[in-house]
Amino acid sequence: MRVAPSRAALAGAIAAALAATVAAAADGDGGQGSTTLNTVQVTAVLDRSRDQLAPDLGVSQYVLDRQSLTQLPLGEATPLNQALLQAPGVAQDSFGQLHVRGDHGDLQYRIDGIVIPQSISGFGETLDLRLVERMQLLTGALPAQYGYHTAGVVELTTRPVPAEGGGSAGLTAGSFGTFNPEVTLFGRRDRWSFFFTGNFLENDVGIENPTRSRTPLHDHTDQTKGFGYLTFAPNEDTRLSFLFGSADNRFEIPDTPGLPPRYTLADVAGFDSATLDERQRERTAFGVLAAQGRIGATQYQVSLGQRYASVRYRPDPVGDLVFDGVAGTIDRSNRAGTLQTDFATELGNAHTLRYGLYASDERPVSDDLARVFPADAAGQQTSNVPIVVVDETPRITVRTRGAYLQDEWDLSDRLTLDYGLRADRVHAYLDEGQWSPRLALVYQASERTALHAGYARYFTPPPSERIAPADIARFQGTTNQLPSDGNAAVRSERTHYFDVGVTRKLGDGLTLGLDAYYRKVRDLLDEGQFGAALVFAPFNYARGQARGVEFSANYTNGNFSAYFNSAVSRALGRAIVTGQYHFAPDELAYLASHWVHLDHDQRLTGSGGVAWDWRGVTLGADFLCGSGLRRGFANTDHEPGYCQINAAATRELDLPGLGRLHTRLALINLADRVYPIRDGSGIGVGAPQFGPRRGVYLGVTREF
Repeated sequence: MRVAPSRAALAGAIAAALAATVAAAADGDGGQGSTTLNTVQVTAVLDRSRDQLAPDLGVSQYVLDRQSLTQLPLGEATPLNQALLQAPGVAQDSFGQLHVRGDHGDLQYRIDGIVIPQSISGFGETLDLRLVERMQLLTGALPAQYGYHTAGVVELTTRPVPAEGGGSAGLTAGSFGTFNPEVTLFGRRDRWSFFFTGNFLENDVGIENPTRSRTPLHDHTDQTKGFGYLTFAPNEDTRLSFLFGSADNRFEIPDTPGLPPRYTLADVAGFDSATLDERQRERTAFGVLAAQGRIGATQYQVSLGQRYASVRYRPDPVGDLVFDGVAGTIDRSNRAGTLQTDFATELGNAHTLRYGLYASDERPVSDDLARVFPADAAGQQTSNVPIVVVDETPRITVRTRGAYLQDEWDLSDRLTLDYGLRADRVHAYLDEGQWSPRLALVYQASERTALHAGYARYFTPPPSERIAPADIARFQGTTNQLPSDGNAAVRSERTHYFDVGVTRKLGDGLTLGLDAYYRKVRDLLDEGQFGAALVFAPFNYARGQARGVEFSANYTNGNFSAYFNSAVSRALGRAIVTGQYHFAPDELAYLASHWVHLDHDQRLTGSGGVAWDWRGVTLGADFLCGSGLRRGFANTDHEPGYCQINAAATRELDLPGLGRLHTRLALINLADRVYPIRDGSGIGVGAPQFGPRRGVYLGVTREF
């Protein structure tokens, strides 16, 4: 099977789409389009047209609008991943990782319907909430339009630009040396509009503390981020856009004091582990050109994108040798070019046909250099003079091609069927592909009750930006000799996914939701941290399964709102079949004959919050609870349960000479509960991490 179009066909497809766009821009609607609607109305029409491209039938979705986002304790200064933790079935992990329904990462981010390729490392956020008007987390049996990363799709809708333009400037500061200034600018002129937001963040808790202490050692971070877009709408049927973003994040790797040295280095008598100086830098930048609009009964969006991401880890050249027997310099980068086309055509009153293509070419680069000691067959150091091992991987191009076709069929006023088919092909370290059927039914039983059920076949390629094929023979006879010699190439994951749910409105303010899911997986993908650098490496279990039930409740009554989410889940795997060299022989033998909990499996997860407007002051609080991730040999134990409560108060103030200010006082981990996220044990777990300690933060924003 070959579903990948040739380069000429791809070029022809996008040329035809852009030509149609230009023609529509030139023709307009007989010269009347520029006079019958103003620019704000044109934008609204185009936004509705774009919404027709992305179906959400049969999926489980959780929506955070702008009001909900600003009611979070830190408001728009909340990291995007922390905001997603308020959705049902989302468990937190170290380094800012998220686990949706027992999956490891596997999140797809879209901005205004455009897929943004993944960066290499997950704990340095590229995007923030200041660009977001509306955020949706889609899970379950997704329509055929969604491929590759399917544990959850994060749909971000950018903030609209009002006719009068303007902007804001603000500062959030507080505990742990936090200093976070930001600026947002937007404007509109004729058919042009622009939006830009940028911020700088520094604090002394860039990565989770590996100890129980309140103040971590050597944990400073500096992060600079920006996002913007420029649009031109020649008429009410056409919009041309350029989206761009960048992040440059620097991290100190936190230290654990009191560690005993394990190796001896020539001319070094001793070393204090509290003075280790390991550092990591992450950079990401992307840009997307897009044409979106309508031609007759067809809505379309065509986009061309580029993304560059890199991670550079620099060890402590002395300390890492003394404590780990290896001091590795790691350089990873990945450049991706993407083409995405989506179309939706109405066929009569009962059918909407959606179809499109996706193509990406990626160039992953991995250059590692390690200083190690010579060692005997038992791994014991035989010399105190280190040697250098260079591990450069072959340069390849990872080609991903996909196409989909789906039909939304209104069988009656209350019953809708959405069915479709995806075809995907990936040429990387392995050549793999799959046909993936999708099916979903939605039944509107009454005005207040809706039921959905769906099935999806998923094909998830391994993250090429994180694969660094190792020549394990190079480290034989050294203190970095790998625990086993299995080195099979990482495979794509293949999943059967079943989902069923119901939502019910009770009265005017209360909405309840209940959802159940089951996943049966072959070549289940997981990731682990197997070295000092905070870079994850993928591997496969031969088989996997996950199941769970989620409950959600949302209530609104005048100036009071509240929500509550809970989830019960189980995620299991059996037999490591790729990347075996990361694991000790006894662990591999146990996993070959036992189903084990995945390291990110958390049985119980809960979140919730309240907000109340009282005499001009908005009081709010939220919480996050969990029964603990897995730990111990083969993940046979779990961390203790935890519950973190956050609170905030916000108020608008009119001050002479300063104008109207939006002020916020936030308390994170109000009770200063000390709890571990990881203790450093478990499959693919590299180090211990603790949750945040109590912090007090003040934010001030002025709009103009």
